[in-house]
Amino acid sequence: MTLFSYLLTILGVAFWLFRAIATVLYQLEISFFATPLSTNIEIIVLFATLPCIVLVVKRSIVGAACYFGIYAAYFGTALYNAIMEVGVEGLNITNSSNMLCVLLGVVIPMLTFFDILINKNRILGTGKKKEDWFYNNEDYDRKFDERADRNQYKF
Repeated sequence: MTLFSYLLTILGVAFWLFRAIATVLYQLEISFFATPLSTNIEIIVLFATLPCIVLVVKRSIVGAACYFGIYAAYFGTALYNAIMEVGVEGLNITNSSNMLCVLLGVVIPMLTFFDILINKNRILGTGKKKEDWFYNNEDYDRKFDERADRNQYKF
C-alpha cells in the first residue's frame, strides 16, 4: 500500500467515527453542527461500513465497491438536495456544514474505490509471504544462474 492508500483508509475510518459521534449526539439530543440525514438508515450505514472498511484494509475490490455503493446511495441524493438548496436559499452556515459532510461522504469512498481499482500492487501473489520473495525475485534467479555457470567442475 502507498502512503495515499493509508491516508485514505485513515480518513475513511475518521469519517466513520465522526458520523457515529454525530448520530449518537443526535439521539441524545445534544446540539452538534452535523446531523444524520435519517437516523435509522444512518445506523444501518454505520454498521454496514464496518465489514467494508475491513475489506478495504485487505485491499479487496469488492469491499471498496460496496463501500462506495453504500455511501453513494446514502449521501448522493443528499448532496444533490444540498446543492439545489444552496441554489434556492443561498449559502449559509447550516447549508455549508451539511454540504461539506455530505461531500466528504461521497468523495472519500470514491477515492478509495479508484485507489484500489488502479493500484497494481493489490494482489500480492499466493498469499504466502515466505515464498513470495523467492518466486517473485528475478535478481535472485539471475544470480543463481550465474553462480551455476561458474561452478562447472571438470574431472
